[in-house]
Amino acid sequence: MRPLRSLLIAGRQFCKYCVPVFLDTHKRNHGRCAMPPIPQNTEKWLQKTIDSAAIILFSKSRCPYCHRVKELLKENKIKHATIELDQRPDGSTIQKALSEKSGIHTVPQLFVRGVCIGDSSKVGKLHEDNKLLETVQLNKYDYDLVVIGGGSGGLAASKEAAKFGAKTAVLDFVKPTPKNTVWGLGGTCVNVGCIPKKLMHQAAILGYSLDDSEKFGWDVKKNEVKHDWGKMVEGIQNHIHSLNWGYRVVLRENAVDYLNAHGEIMDAHTIKITKKNGETSTITTNKMILAMGERPRYPDIPGDKEYGITSDDLFSLPHNPGKTLVVGASYVALECAGFLTSFGYDTTVMVRSILLRGFDQQMAEMIGEYMQKHGTKFIRPCVPTSINQVEPADLEKGKTGRYRVTAKYSDGKPFSEEYNTIIFAIGRDPCVNLETMKRLGIKLDKANRIICEDDEQTSLDNIYAIGDINAGKPQLTPVAIQAGRYLARRLFAGSTELTDYVNVATTVFTPIEYGAIGLSEEDAIAKYGKDNITVYHSHFNPLEWALPHRDDNVCYAKLVCNKAAVSNFRLLICTSLLWLFPKLLAILMTGEPNIFYRPTAFLG
Repeated sequence: MRPLRSLLIAGRQFCKYCVPVFLDTHKRNHGRCAMPPIPQNTEKWLQKTIDSAAIILFSKSRCPYCHRVKELLKENKIKHATIELDQRPDGSTIQKALSEKSGIHTVPQLFVRGVCIGDSSKVGKLHEDNKLLETVQLNKYDYDLVVIGGGSGGLAASKEAAKFGAKTAVLDFVKPTPKNTVWGLGGTCVNVGCIPKKLMHQAAILGYSLDDSEKFGWDVKKNEVKHDWGKMVEGIQNHIHSLNWGYRVVLRENAVDYLNAHGEIMDAHTIKITKKNGETSTITTNKMILAMGERPRYPDIPGDKEYGITSDDLFSLPHNPGKTLVVGASYVALECAGFLTSFGYDTTVMVRSILLRGFDQQMAEMIGEYMQKHGTKFIRPCVPTSINQVEPADLEKGKTGRYRVTAKYSDGKPFSEEYNTIIFAIGRDPCVNLETMKRLGIKLDKANRIICEDDEQTSLDNIYAIGDINAGKPQLTPVAIQAGRYLARRLFAGSTELTDYVNVATTVFTPIEYGAIGLSEEDAIAKYGKDNITVYHSHFNPLEWALPHRDDNVCYAKLVCNKAAVSNFRLLICTSLLWLFPKLLAILMTGEPNIFYRPTAFLG
């Protein structure tokens, strides 16, 4: 017997793994080599994959029999997942485990909802008998997957699942705001978040550009330039409506059922749906993804819902907001206050304590100082106590209402002022039914967000949660989209790849934009200790500001490091350089010399 050998394989983070290679010289010319036992993790993965997937084909890329089965599935328009064993390092191990499970020692092997349909001959026979399509449609549930929530994450998950043959439905229902504002398919980002916010921010940037344009040679009569709120809102809403329709078309093209109804979970596999007309019915599903998102919070004071609005109402507001009070210091509050000020409206931000909680506080205060210098007023530390109507709105005459806001400073000093519009941006609450979660045994955190494992699984093994309702995860649209796609691949295509929630870049679209990745300086100190932190920073003047001679030493870059590695990077600049983060992070993590993009705003 030859001695045991090992293969050395370099892995990530300089980790190395030793993989034993078994070779029996006495048997190598007499049939098969002695094989090690099937690793438990492979057996467990295989069983989970077969049980979870709707339609999955185990194949080899160059096998003619496998090719024949793929052609038959294509001919019958049967979507499915495929695992090519010859393209995986553990392919032979998987095939051995498959043979023990199905009794078939070769590929292809087609599984439908946990049941082995057979090899190429059996699949061919079903096709000849016109029973193949009927066979793959057999399902003990109405659906393989139901996604509750038609936002970015939910739509991404549903479309991805359908690619692999999963019979999928999306439930989407928008509860009207106290002002009766509703919207279409697409969730917060598309309808009342990222899309309209960024477009209004762009409108503000254009206003600043008009101010600068004379220095660049443009003859602009500034006294004749004015902003039309109604025209802007009309254009933005038309664009959003086109996106709503586009999402419905894409769902239809991917054979995903769109159910415009409210969903209530009755048990792990049953959902009660209620349409707008009150009609109810139930549907059943094997897997469930919760992607309901969050809605803005009201402060629970007299007059808040009667006379106040939130970002859910602002972007479709039929009249100009006039003199506005924004209550809150979140990124939503500062972003809205920023573009409203740029449009020429008298805008005030009422802050309870700090700006941009959870972000680097040095950067947050710099944003506040910049906004204040450019016309936004701040009242802090102060909280509202009541709102009373002074004069009702008359929209037919284009007249906004007037409302008196009373508030109290932290030292007890009273505050009182009249405004035309009061916007609450004090945080958001998850759209979960607490009674239902308790009845099902789904665990929640203190903020009533759903506690999940690393694979987005909740306390129930067939129910998952993605997006803003997933406790402790970044509440960003691209994060929800990737989480939805990766989850669908794990459920229906045998993938094991998890969403990486670490070092997610984010941008705040205040008048001076703020981009960040990694820990804030405060969090870095808490994690590594103040003595182990080094901060590199620099003021700079963007090239775009050179001719109009805008503010000096306002734009700012900050790099926080510990002794071993980069902790974060933060950038305060005229226009966001979020696209720069991946390359910068690669440079900082590897230490390799790189050529930066040119030209950039750093030139000057």
